[in-house]
Amino acid sequence: MAEPRKQNIGIQNFLFLILCGCLYSGCKAQKTYGDDNLVLERSIPLPGVSGRIDHMDVNLKDGIVYIAALGNNSLEIVDINKGRVLHSIKSLYEPQGVAYIQQQEEIFVANGGNGDCYFYNAKNFQKTATIHLSSDADDVRYDSISERIYVGYGDGGISVIDASKHLQIKNIKLSGHPEGFQVDKQLNKLFVNVPDAHQIAVIDLLESKLISKWSTGIFRANFPVAIDTTHHNLFIGYRHPAKLVVIDENSGKILNRSDLVTDVDDLYFDELDGKVYASGGGGFISIYKWWDSSLDQIANIATKTGARTSLLIPEFKLFILAERANGNMSAQLQIYKTK
Repeated sequence: MAEPRKQNIGIQNFLFLILCGCLYSGCKAQKTYGDDNLVLERSIPLPGVSGRIDHMDVNLKDGIVYIAALGNNSLEIVDINKGRVLHSIKSLYEPQGVAYIQQQEEIFVANGGNGDCYFYNAKNFQKTATIHLSSDADDVRYDSISERIYVGYGDGGISVIDASKHLQIKNIKLSGHPEGFQVDKQLNKLFVNVPDAHQIAVIDLLESKLISKWSTGIFRANFPVAIDTTHHNLFIGYRHPAKLVVIDENSGKILNRSDLVTDVDDLYFDELDGKVYASGGGGFISIYKWWDSSLDQIANIATKTGARTSLLIPEFKLFILAERANGNMSAQLQIYKTK
């Protein structure tokens, strides 16, 4: 009986040390500060919207935000100036990515449930075209200069779509399903997070081909990415461990890193003031100052747990956080003014 008891005591001590470590790191991670970096201006209810909320985009001219309400199978169209929902496009199939096409005044929606991508008239919300991808159409980026839409989808692909012709023109294969990605027009490159392959894929846009695969090393679950197009740096958000990592676009070299909100889902870089904004399900908005290769966290602002999806609109000095419905509380957008 003596040996099992010694073993139990050893296990208990080990678990106690782990618990103490978790509590210590947890307290440090949960510290709230820098609240003056964001000022909550208003909340806009999203009546009848249930389930997970995914990506958002904005029509700058009219001050309208488009929200992919994945769990609700709808696209919510919100006037952020008037503070109300203008319209809801129903019967979608797990909408994930969304983009506003300003030249044609159209909305582009990528559906994860069936791979279909829909174009809608932004004035009357009538469907104007459909492009079918094999499966799981996810994140979307629109390049207004080339009028091309990039869509991550399936087991590993980036679809290139001519926005004016409503036509898929190219397809670029990847090693796994793409999550967040960004376009650097000066370098003519696309940088794509491929978490299942533990990679950051680099695509040459002129030749529409994969040219590099950067290993994520010890970091896992690289979902969101933001970009500094002036200095050509990437900001990668990892969930395991929760880290913000800055990478040089030309070399793939890590320039800096910092702790990050857990369950990070969206990440933005404001080139006007050199700030990085991150939102995660861990219940915080993390804000950093990026300058001269230094990455300093300046704020950790408490939010509702599970509020992961956000949108930075530098032109309006707004940061928008989407909160899903919970119990008697309806889904809503929290509209913050940036400092």
